[in-house]
Amino acid sequence: MVNPASPNPDSFAPSPLPEGPEWKISDMPVPYEEAVRFMEARAAAIAEGKAEELVWLLEHPPLYTAGTSADPADLLTPERFPVYETGRGGQYTYHGPGQRVAYVLLDLKRRKPDVRAFVEDLERWLIAALAEFNVKGEVREGRVGVWVARPHLGAGREDKIAAIGIRLRKWVSFHGISLNVDPDLDHFSGIVPCGISEHGVTSLVDLGLPVSMPEVDVVLKKTFAEVIGPPLLAKREPDT
Repeated sequence: MVNPASPNPDSFAPSPLPEGPEWKISDMPVPYEEAVRFMEARAAAIAEGKAEELVWLLEHPPLYTAGTSADPADLLTPERFPVYETGRGGQYTYHGPGQRVAYVLLDLKRRKPDVRAFVEDLERWLIAALAEFNVKGEVREGRVGVWVARPHLGAGREDKIAAIGIRLRKWVSFHGISLNVDPDLDHFSGIVPCGISEHGVTSLVDLGLPVSMPEVDVVLKKTFAEVIGPPLLAKREPDT
């Protein structure tokens, strides 16, 4: 006989851990303005507790974006591609076919409300993804993004393979990262990428790795789970 005064053991079961974010993959290039409208609406819904976190994998048509620290002198050929002012951090970047953009819409109030730690997590995510292809990605003090040393091309030669630029609103992130899979590297010549002129850019294919975008997507999802994972809290606390 069960003692009715005994506590129900089920009442002591731990709350289920929150699942990771939703993943969305766009097969066709997404116009930049359309992507920004979607991100802003989704970020607002996440902040209000009306939508789940999202990682959106996509490509853009060729374009340049200017972050909040962009120097107009770093836009070398303004007539080449459309140029978009954006509220993300950073300077000028290029987006285009062959580059995997991952927009990360995460609720940092449910994770860790620390911008620096979040950027470091994104760096570690990219480095882990590159390691799956036997590429050693590295970060450098004073240089945002992920770099690959290429000493066979010259002493001290380092090329950028991935960029990071985020924006936060009510502790929800949007914008995110871009990884060069097989873009036209000449398209970067219209800007000084991220304000750094003494180093170049590279891609997985440029490094001799003819990987496909679906292969990259599988690796990004796997390493995201390993490095960043699900939120720590089941739901956001109300804003005060």
